This record gives sequence, C-alpha cells and structure tokens, in this order.
Amino acid sequence: MVSVSLAFGPPLDEPAAWTLLRGLAERSRSEGALTEPTGLRLGAGGVLELVASDLGSIWIDPNAEPCYGSRAPLSPAVAQLLSLYLPLCIGSTASTLVIAHVGQSLDGQIATASGASRYVTGQDNLVHLHRLRALTDAVIVGASTVECDDPQLTTRLAVGENPVRVVIDPHRRVSKTRRVFVDESARTWVVCAKGAAQPVSLPSSVDVIEIPEREGRLDPRAIVAELSRRGLRRLFVEGGGVTVSRFLSARVASRLHVAISPVILGSGRPGLALPPIDRIDEALRPKTRRFELGEDVLFDCTLERGDSA
Repeated sequence: MVSVSLAFGPPLDEPAAWTLLRGLAERSRSEGALTEPTGLRLGAGGVLELVASDLGSIWIDPNAEPCYGSRAPLSPAVAQLLSLYLPLCIGSTASTLVIAHVGQSLDGQIATASGASRYVTGQDNLVHLHRLRALTDAVIVGASTVECDDPQLTTRLAVGENPVRVVIDPHRRVSKTRRVFVDESARTWVVCAKGAAQPVSLPSSVDVIEIPEREGRLDPRAIVAELSRRGLRRLFVEGGGVTVSRFLSARVASRLHVAISPVILGSGRPGLALPPIDRIDEALRPKTRRFELGEDVLFDCTLERGDSA
C-alpha cells in the first residue's frame, strides 16, 4: 500500500495514534486480532472503530508491507509509532504474541562485569519498554532481574494499563521486599518449580504458579501455555539476558527487539547466549526492520515459532 498526499480529515497526532494502537491491542486480546484489510478511526471517547478503508484515519492490511496507509500526511513521529507497533497489534500472531527485548552495547553486553545495567540504552528505549508493557497482557522477567534491579515493571512512561508482572523464580529465592511484591500498582505472579521450597511467605496479593521442572529448568513453553490458560496471551519477555535467551532457544517467541546503544562496555554480561552452531548456514536469519530510538538503533526481528532448538 502507498500513502498519498491528499488530505482526508485531521491527521493523527501522537496521542491519537497511541490510543488507536491501544485499542487494537485490546481488540486482539478480547475479540481476536484483525487479519483482513480495513479502515480504522477513533470515535467518541477515543473508541476504536472499524470502517470502510476510504473512511478511516488510516487503513491497514496485515499481510502487506508496509501494513498501513493514510490519506492525510503523517508526522515522522506518528509514522514511526504506527510502523513500529502496528505489527504487534494486527495479523495472525497478534492474539498470541510473545515478544522479547534486549538492550545492549555495541559489543553485545547488557551489563558490566559487576552487573551494573542502568542504563545501557537511552531514554527513548526506556519509553519503548513501557509502551511494550502497555500493549501486552503480562511482562515476564527472571529472578535475577528482580533481585538486582528491583524494577517496578509498570507503564509510568506510557499511557496504558499496567500488565500483570510475571517473575520466573524457580526456587522462590527473590526477597519479598522487592517492589513488584510490595506495591499494588499491578498484579504480580510468581512462576516456580512444582513443590519449590517456600522460605518466605509472599503478600496475599501475589499469586504463585507451580509448573514441573524439565531437566532442572522451567520450560518456557510450559510457562507460555500456563499463562495462556489463565488468559494472558500477549506476553512481553523483558529480561534479563538469560531469560530472553531461554525463550528464544525454546522458539516460543514470535518477535525479538534488540536495542543497540553506541557504547562499548568491554567484558561484561552478554545479551544473548544461545546454543552453539557449527556452520554459518545454521544461524538464525530473521526478517528485520530498523528504527532509530534517540541515539540507539532498534532491530525488530520476526521469528518463527517451532520446536526447541
């Protein structure tokens, strides 16, 4: 589809474009994602409306590239907002989205050797993380991320509801004083091994999900299946590097965002650690798009789900 310059009603500004994206995300989780070409506009109260293509503020085609068009000219900021986030909200994978993210240095590190990681990437990528949280049902992190960084995992920098916070903590070792457990800004679920020791009781507002271990680990596929069974089907795997790597190795992620900052850390903690390969032709070669986030460069990678690598 090609955008033309003929003006058609007021063009979308950034708040309106973000409201439209949130409406599409909500529709994906409640009614199913849009998979056919259609027009989109905001009605009274910012409610998403599906209309004929020639009546929409924009029109979409989930199977085209680019996946949207507009008769009214769009600002560069709005065009990037739609280009980056529309593919997460429409199409056949949007209703069961699993997107992972890693922010790293030019030399592939997400933290220094001592574990310092705030912040490798810049403010624009931080806003991007909050937007991804706002567009998904749950944000998933590993125990080390919660213990070391003590994140809130909310949408403070983006308009939208807080997702459920899911902490993968196989042996229940994370301190109950961490903010995801003590504040009530969002629900928190802990995923642990079946029969895991419970040295410290958690607040009553925190749910505990037990799943069987597989070869001494919690299988990401089992985690995704259990969250889906509980109604959480649009998932954002935010960190850390070990958790993201395990979801990629299990091939349950449909999308990977890699934000690269123009900084070199030297020895540190790598962003991704996947099983070794013998030949270059065995490497993953996802379809990628590139976006500028301030000084950072974001690679949006489309992955194929499959059996465990």
